[in-house]
Amino acid sequence: MRKSVLILFAAWLLLTVTSCRPGAADAIRRMQAQCPDIELQDIYKSFYQDRFGAGHMLTDTAAVRAWLISELQTAAIDTVPNPYFEPTGAKGRFVRVYLRCVNEGLISADLLFDAFARSAVPVPQSEPAWPDEWQSLVEAAQKAGIPCPEDDCQQLMHAANLGAAVHHSDAYRNACHPHYRIVERTIFEKEIRPFLPE
Repeated sequence: MRKSVLILFAAWLLLTVTSCRPGAADAIRRMQAQCPDIELQDIYKSFYQDRFGAGHMLTDTAAVRAWLISELQTAAIDTVPNPYFEPTGAKGRFVRVYLRCVNEGLISADLLFDAFARSAVPVPQSEPAWPDEWQSLVEAAQKAGIPCPEDDCQQLMHAANLGAAVHHSDAYRNACHPHYRIVERTIFEKEIRPFLPE
């Protein structure tokens, strides 16, 4: 009896792990296609955002709004053609809404800030521990050909153990100029998506 329970549990675990990997691999390939200069910490950032959202960013509402207005000016002079939006991680629970949406007059800065602020709430955690999930993502990234220097891997594993967010890599920032705000998917679909091109 005990042996059969263990076999069933092992089969369930294998099915769960293998069924999750294609989603992660697809998301990593999508990120590579959008910005070939992506590095391991950029993958960490996207999957971290997908799991935890952006609640860690909204501590001082006035300062965060002022930063958005300042960043809009920087984004307006970028020559890199970012998308209007992209889902985070493999599950797409949150969406990166690029500031070009505001600069091109598709949505207002107030709408984006309000959607971002309402999205910055704690996300309930009922999944495997983040360090375990991150370790499997490192393996998927390596299979996709993304380098994993030992120092980077150690620093990112340390961040995962702390449950900490990270910044984009310098290579990604220089090549892709990521200017966006994170919006929870249902808010995005209802309040922002209708104003954006197909």
